[in-house]
Amino acid sequence: MEEAQTPQAVLAVDPGTVKCGVAVVGRPSAFGGASVLHREVVQTDRLVARVLFLLAAHPTVGAVLVGNATRGGTLRRALQAALPANFAVHSVEEAFTSQRARVRFGIEHPPRGWQRLVPSGLRTPPVPFDDYVAVLLAEDWFGVATS
Repeated sequence: MEEAQTPQAVLAVDPGTVKCGVAVVGRPSAFGGASVLHREVVQTDRLVARVLFLLAAHPTVGAVLVGNATRGGTLRRALQAALPANFAVHSVEEAFTSQRARVRFGIEHPPRGWQRLVPSGLRTPPVPFDDYVAVLLAEDWFGVATS
């Protein structure tokens, strides 16, 4: 994506049947990576209302990104119908983002106590991490190099 067309921030959605990850991520600066302005996990049936609220709260958002997996097309169409006609809603590839998000969640929330003895591949995150998937969708869209 060309620099002139890149919005200041995007709102990314990791769609799901029951819950969705949502993140508002600012465009990367010349000196660092993208900035996570907001992230949360919401119930799928509340997604459209929550996205409208977040767009009002973050006026620099210039595009909505929706992962192309589970219910992605349905949710993208619902969001497009709820937003002004000139507002961009993009379908984005989300292959392997759940695995990458699980790793990032583990780094940002290291295990404590006896959980440290369990190999990382066998640990299950104690809370949903769909919001981390949404952050990765935005970073991938911006072209941020992440591990």
